Amino acid sequence: MLTSLPVLDLSRLDAGPAEADAFRADLRRVTHDVGFFYLVGHGIDQGLTDDLLAVSRRFFELPAEQKLAIENVKSPQFRGYTRVGGELTHGDIDWREQIDIGVERDVVEPGPGVAEYWRLEGPNLWPEALPELREVALRWNDELNALALRLLRAWALSLGAAEDVFDDAFATHPFSLTKIVRYPGESNPESKQGVGAHRDGGVLTLLLVEPGKGGLQVEHDGDWIDAPSVPGAFVVNIGEMLELATHGYLKATLHRVISPRIGDDRISIPFFFNPALDAIMPRLDLPPELEAETRGLSVDPTNSPILETYGDNALRYRLRAHPNVVEAHHSDLLP
Repeated sequence: MLTSLPVLDLSRLDAGPAEADAFRADLRRVTHDVGFFYLVGHGIDQGLTDDLLAVSRRFFELPAEQKLAIENVKSPQFRGYTRVGGELTHGDIDWREQIDIGVERDVVEPGPGVAEYWRLEGPNLWPEALPELREVALRWNDELNALALRLLRAWALSLGAAEDVFDDAFATHPFSLTKIVRYPGESNPESKQGVGAHRDGGVLTLLLVEPGKGGLQVEHDGDWIDAPSVPGAFVVNIGEMLELATHGYLKATLHRVISPRIGDDRISIPFFFNPALDAIMPRLDLPPELEAETRGLSVDPTNSPILETYGDNALRYRLRAHPNVVEAHHSDLLP
């Protein structure tokens, strides 16, 4: 019976060919069996991590009117601040406040032949009172992009594919997203939902949790496993697009977040590594021994099928998670 998440050390990739092969085998096994693990030895500077957590605290301490000045309802790209109760996961209200920060790019003008998911491409919203957030958050995005691509290449080799099989989709124009989240205390003592049970709809998530905090729970064989923060580690999980690429051999796992007790709170910063919006996730030809262990695709709690083009998945999630933004900017997409 699994009682805690496995721990993998990425520095093993630099410890010689045999150790690198062993790491890749462990990576494949853990994400086939569990879909979640702690990653240490990743090389992300602790100073950058400390800076991000500190500036995140300062953001949430801003007066409400300064946070609401960059509320996501002002962004057609669903960027910026979301107040407590302003996001839904599978129709249920998430008890958290957050700021969504994506890759800084120009808006794609709509027109004939322009896919609807290009509406998600564009600029971020930044708080005027906290200019240092922009520098730290964009550096975080760049460094975690590089880390996530290295992991993706390790998966490719472990699955019998070419190391660069995912590069066309990810290496030059990824649609990555950092969420800086604060969960206010709501449980007293019975548990209250911070985020409802779900699978991530993208490819790969690297989660930073404030030291000494818990709340994340991962489903395994019908039980919920607690996944508290581990010093110096990311919590890593795969999303539905990587499950799709491996015909269900790798596992996108249900997880949820429980609110802290009243009187406490928690900062949590997930980084979602996703391909370009127009990318179609490569389908890998697995070796026969791995193909024999594929399980088909997970059933989403809403019975929503996984779509091949990443942007279609991303837009669908935003439309159902932020109906206020949809009403303000995308009413033509409403049923």
